[in-house]
Amino acid sequence: MKSISYIKDMEKWRSEFSFFIPIKIRFSETDMFGHVNNVSPFIYFEEARIEFLKSMSVFDDIKQEDTSIPVVADLQCDYHKQMFFDDYINLFVKANYVGSTSIDIHYMALDKDEQVSLTGRGRLVYVEPKTGNPISLTDSMKEELLQV
Repeated sequence: MKSISYIKDMEKWRSEFSFFIPIKIRFSETDMFGHVNNVSPFIYFEEARIEFLKSMSVFDDIKQEDTSIPVVADLQCDYHKQMFFDDYINLFVKANYVGSTSIDIHYMALDKDEQVSLTGRGRLVYVEPKTGNPISLTDSMKEELLQV
């Protein structure tokens, strides 16, 4: 596997994941060559990231006024293995680093043979909805994120 800047030790990094969602590749996510289109993994990342945050009750009070919201500040994907229509992957998500106002999220997709198909990372920044200014994560959010 090629060298990836955000992964120092692949086996250690891989072993740190616990949360995942299953994804079935739909026909609409493929391109004219029959494999997953290069934009589709970002949709998978979003779906898994939302489920990951929901599993920690991060979105429980999102409809209340004055609640901070997570905003994607950057997102990248490394493609390791082709994926095709009707394939299944397990998309893993973890908080790799928790800062005062942001979280560095990492992603790993494993195919049916548990081979890495995709890796990725992105930064979520918590902001105040009206101003867009960063807001500190609560201690309980930090604690929850670091436990997973």
